[in-house]
Amino acid sequence: MKKTIFLLFSALLLCGCQESFEDRCAREAKEFTTRRCPAYINSTTRIDSMTFSKESLTVCYYYTLSGAADNAMAIEQMNPRQTLLNEVKNSTALKAARDHGYNIRYVYRSETNKDKVLFETTFTEKDY
Repeated sequence: MKKTIFLLFSALLLCGCQESFEDRCAREAKEFTTRRCPAYINSTTRIDSMTFSKESLTVCYYYTLSGAADNAMAIEQMNPRQTLLNEVKNSTALKAARDHGYNIRYVYRSETNKDKVLFETTFTEKDY
């Protein structure tokens, strides 16, 4: 009898320790930011951080643009929303987020004026 109770109690403890997918996303976003950010994607684009909001179920990437890319008018002419949407649709790294119907957000800031958002967009499940 004691053995059965011990096994049942152990099983309950193991079930209670499992991390939800939302908690896992938040943890992995924090770990990514700590270990890999900031990092240059190319000579004008730097990823500063990645976050996950459990409240809005949104994965968010924060970038800083410098040099020639630090220009809102030039960015608009490049149709960045469509380019990023194609990336979201084809990214294997975002497959789990897509499968769970999470929002995916991108924020690009100016290096010369940290408060200036050059471009931002959010993709929902309807988009991808």
